[in-house]
Amino acid sequence: MNPGPHKEERPVPHESQPQHPDELDAEAVRTWSSLALAALGRAREDIDAINVYPVADADTGTNLYLTAESADRGLAEVFPEVTDGTGRTSLAEAVRAWAHGALVGARGNSGTILAQLLRGVADVLGDEPAEPAERRQQAGQSPGGLLARALTRAAEEAYAAVAHPVEGTMLTVAGAAARAGEAAGAAAGTAAEVARAAYDGARAALAETPGQLAALGRAGVVDAGGCGLVVVFGALWQALSGQEAAAEPVRGRAVPVPQSPDPCAQEEDGPAYEVIYLLEASEAAVGELRERLDGLGDSLVVVGGDGLWNVHVHVDDPGAAVEAGVVAGRPYRIRITHFGDERRRARGERAQRAVVAVVPGEGLAGLCGEAGATTVLVRPGEPPAVAELLDAVRRAHAREVVLLPGGAELRAVAAAAAEQARAEGVRVAVIPTRSAVQGLAALAVHDPEGSFDEDVVAMTAAAGATRYGELAVAERQSFTSAGICQAGDVLGLIDGDVAVIGSGLAETAEAVLDRMLGSGGELVTLVLGPDVPDAVAERLEAYVQQGHLAVDTVTYRGGRYSAPLLVGVE
Repeated sequence: MNPGPHKEERPVPHESQPQHPDELDAEAVRTWSSLALAALGRAREDIDAINVYPVADADTGTNLYLTAESADRGLAEVFPEVTDGTGRTSLAEAVRAWAHGALVGARGNSGTILAQLLRGVADVLGDEPAEPAERRQQAGQSPGGLLARALTRAAEEAYAAVAHPVEGTMLTVAGAAARAGEAAGAAAGTAAEVARAAYDGARAALAETPGQLAALGRAGVVDAGGCGLVVVFGALWQALSGQEAAAEPVRGRAVPVPQSPDPCAQEEDGPAYEVIYLLEASEAAVGELRERLDGLGDSLVVVGGDGLWNVHVHVDDPGAAVEAGVVAGRPYRIRITHFGDERRRARGERAQRAVVAVVPGEGLAGLCGEAGATTVLVRPGEPPAVAELLDAVRRAHAREVVLLPGGAELRAVAAAAAEQARAEGVRVAVIPTRSAVQGLAALAVHDPEGSFDEDVVAMTAAAGATRYGELAVAERQSFTSAGICQAGDVLGLIDGDVAVIGSGLAETAEAVLDRMLGSGGELVTLVLGPDVPDAVAERLEAYVQQGHLAVDTVTYRGGRYSAPLLVGVE
């Protein structure tokens, strides 16, 4: 590669302070992180350009960079405070923080694998006691030997995290680097010598990838994820030696060649959606999750441990993938991306129009994702920040975006995100939805082929014509517009105000439906919370049918974090 400068490149504060060739400490980790981030920033566009496997969506370089950025941020947050009791920074805590930052911010298939590689490094270096180098060396644990073990563990854990490992990918590059580093470590090499051997092994393996994977051979490129990993190994060697890494692989240039005028047209088959989320769950539950997700799609990678996991999978049914996470534990930071939008972006195209929807439950996120919307999941008491909504607008990659905030309290955040997106050249309209059911109504009439103004007017009208209700449980005695409620009472809200106070969920819901349908309606939408049994939905559907023969009813599962019951009448 011969990467050019990138506008987001950050200053590297430790480039001018090379380590001792056999010194492996927290400062070395910080320098490695800074150099890797800067190098990936320079190389990201070149790496994006050769991204043809597993999906030709031109984002591998970007995903690796964003993952490295999150890792570097995690390291920076704890570095000043972490010491080993002698005033020096602790290697163990630093490397664990680095790996954790990568885990929580991993993007895409390549970023998820990178996060697991860093975890493997941390599993070895993070367990090392804070002892002087001389004592470790006397015990047969030289820095070079430790680094070799860490790289071997990293490759092993990365292979184990991928449901169906494929050779010719960044896994192959990681394995080759580990074997070369292990050989150098066995020969009593210094940490810098092990790093150099790993770097050379990675470069050699990268050059062979077009002959191992048909998609790469057809496009005439090396593997994009492996290319990024070579950059990371080069940064490791530079951090330990002070010498600048070579700019190219051993053989071949890591840029597209004329064999395929449009590499991104090669792999159009496969699942339509990428689903990524963080998951709090036990290891046993994650084992069952792997089996369930493996039956739903491909490109399954589950990384992490100690109760926190990053889940990545390509599927046709994003709702089912999210629901599998709900069964296993507590999923959050859910990202659902439609590959049609990504492939357009890979060809340098923008979609004309997209919808970004803020939703209060995983089930609703999957439902809106299936309708083509880019979703932002909000949990109770944790409203999304402006940056999160702006990121969703950017991910939608469209010239025009309709933003559905889903709650009156989120309008200011949505307006601020829209203003920033407009400064970037995106035309954004915020529809003042006050409930998820209003967002569903707006999505139902969304017409991406019509004019922007007409589409916004139609979606606004549909949302405004949808009365919304919600059932909640009172946490304490309080005065409401319907009277005094006691703790444990079921509150029926209509258009944001308490209209009914009851003792049971189903009975209160029936009273709310009576009031909402009293002024007419053609369709009732019921969104059930995670603890509401199916029998309640069946009862409410029958109740509507008996009293209002001309009214249809649709029922959805909102997922965790959604209210016990949301009601929409339009």
